[in-house]
Amino acid sequence: MSLFSLELGRMGIEEDLIKVAQAGMVATSALREEIRQRAAVNQWKVLRVLQEVGLMEGHFFPTTGYGFSDSGREALDEAIARLFKTEAGIMRLQIVSGTHALAAGLFGSLRPGQELLSASGLPYDTMHPVIGINGPQKGSLAYWGVGYRQVDLTPEGHIDLEALAGALNEKTGLVLLQRSRGYSWRPSISLEELGQAIDLVHRQAPGVKVMVDNCYGELVDWREPTELGADLVAGSLIKNLGGSLAPCGGYLAGRKESIEGAMEWLTAPGIGAEEGPTLGYNRLLAQGLFMAPIVVGAALEGAVWGAWVMEECGLEVFPRWDDPRSDIIQAVRVGSAQAQKAFCLGIQKAGPVDHSACPLPLQQPGYEDPVIMAGGTFIQGSSIELSADCPVRPPYGCYLQGGVSFAHVQIGVLRALQEMKALGALRAL
Repeated sequence: MSLFSLELGRMGIEEDLIKVAQAGMVATSALREEIRQRAAVNQWKVLRVLQEVGLMEGHFFPTTGYGFSDSGREALDEAIARLFKTEAGIMRLQIVSGTHALAAGLFGSLRPGQELLSASGLPYDTMHPVIGINGPQKGSLAYWGVGYRQVDLTPEGHIDLEALAGALNEKTGLVLLQRSRGYSWRPSISLEELGQAIDLVHRQAPGVKVMVDNCYGELVDWREPTELGADLVAGSLIKNLGGSLAPCGGYLAGRKESIEGAMEWLTAPGIGAEEGPTLGYNRLLAQGLFMAPIVVGAALEGAVWGAWVMEECGLEVFPRWDDPRSDIIQAVRVGSAQAQKAFCLGIQKAGPVDHSACPLPLQQPGYEDPVIMAGGTFIQGSSIELSADCPVRPPYGCYLQGGVSFAHVQIGVLRALQEMKALGALRAL
């Protein structure tokens, strides 16, 4: 018996699942090697950026209060701008989530009487209250007189360029593109496809800005959406760019006027990006950014292997193991609310923190349906660490993401499958 099999057995994994796991290692080896090579290139890119901004130990000293003259914060802002090849960028502890970062970008760029046009269908659940999709909720864009329309994706899950061209009009102030699949059963949007949509908008409506929700997509590919012309990107630091070390925060990168508008909404007019104490966390933000390419690579390796193994166990997965990827999310349909609970229980049991907890469906802020959230993570809610989300609604999909090491994703997937097997929700192997 190999050491691989022996140790999985000691972890309580049953023999039939161990055999599938071993077969998956062989079947996915070439693609996982490609992922490691891409991660190495992105690692060198981030290293070069941190060297270019002259990162020094002195940048790690804490600031409090207003955070005036925080040289470390300024160095990290410049690093974000250089990484995304944009005029400006910001990295802030004060941004509480990816939704918060996106809201700052939208409110900083749109004005009453304009319209937000989503070119990738219905945005992620937590963006609905921000936009006011279900009515002019107090504080939403709709409340402040900003309209909303959307261009649905094609039946195959791609941007409908013809419909997008027809939807642009004199009221359109900003076009939003969501790169990741969110809770939709569709492919994540490739950089090539994003580039086509961005180019179309800029050619047909030169004054209209394009913003990309970049959550879960950072450092997955060789380039970022801003290198293809996006005016603004935003995301969370407890996802890809935080490298599992950032304790909280978010980022934005793009045109100078877009960043200035976002920061004046985030803080106040006249303050913008000039304030914001870092409280001694610059080291973790910088180190997390440095580690991000390798952590993202590990998550991608786990998603590829996991997709192969789960499909071999009779489950429907999206994307399939060898499909192109533009984010770190692996979707799997498990067939019932009970199977969702079992899958998430297995992911939780694989966590280094709170492994004995039992994830239950809860009504979370910003979500329309109860959501099961599993993740024994060091950072609360971190989805670059191994985690899974399941909105409790048909067709009962689970959305697996993260994993700071390939080995951790492996044990998480196998424990999830074993819990489903015990429930009788997995075919005999």
